[in-house]
Amino acid sequence: MATLRGIVTLALFALNLVFWSIPLYLVALLRLIPSRRLRIACSRVLVHIAQNWISGNKLILALTQRIRWDVEGVAGLARHEWYLVVCNHQSWVDILVLQSVFNRRIPFLKFFLKRQLIRVPVLGLAWWALDFPFMQRHSREYLERHPEARGQDLEATRRACEHFSHSPTSVMNFVEGTRFTPAKHAAQDSPYRHLLKPRAGGTAFVLGAMGEILHRMLDVTIVYPGGVPSFWDLCCGRAREIRVRVDLREIPGWARQGDYQDDPTFRSRFQAWLGEIWQHKDEQFEALQKKGEAP
Repeated sequence: MATLRGIVTLALFALNLVFWSIPLYLVALLRLIPSRRLRIACSRVLVHIAQNWISGNKLILALTQRIRWDVEGVAGLARHEWYLVVCNHQSWVDILVLQSVFNRRIPFLKFFLKRQLIRVPVLGLAWWALDFPFMQRHSREYLERHPEARGQDLEATRRACEHFSHSPTSVMNFVEGTRFTPAKHAAQDSPYRHLLKPRAGGTAFVLGAMGEILHRMLDVTIVYPGGVPSFWDLCCGRAREIRVRVDLREIPGWARQGDYQDDPTFRSRFQAWLGEIWQHKDEQFEALQKKGEAP
């Protein structure tokens, strides 16, 4: 029965994606017409289509799964604000959870994506149509060999995000940079019990590109009390409970203005600031995991 539930759920997800991709692509083609007013109008319609797609996914989960949602911290969020959303990362299910929790509560979530992901079937073009910023990050080794490229990736990201200043946007960043596993946790010798070390450089990169409009952070902690599910586990009904906590934080002005790459003082201060947030998240994760357990 679990396998049958998984097949039905997966098929419904696929049909929902294809159904909404068709109007998404058609409106995206209209946006190629050189008219600023038309482009802005099309962008709003595209977001509306994407929100309907997410609502469809939520309906599919409600019809096929018996998930107990324990969510706190979303009251008072605004759809006309600009947010940086940070979250711990354990599974690709995290993305579905974030979309379900925040859909139509805050501006549509957008992710920084590697440029190569535009080639992903169906979704790649959808991400492009929805103005997800595709970026090319240069490694430290590359910059040492090509110092003339220093700053190009940040400037390219700034250009990609220019239109975000015209309409409220939520930018998502998985600060750990990868999904948590016990092996990765041990290899890092992480100081946190349930989290990997935060990659401060990625967060600083986002704030450096969008610091003028990003003033508030949504610090999200996701816990799966029954064990971390894969996407297939979710489809098969093995995710029985999902706990989510959202903390609204103001982003200090200094954190949006420094040079993380070339200023060691700023870099140390930024790492300490993010480390404090991650320490609180680790303690919150522990409390959520133990919630409801017998003493």
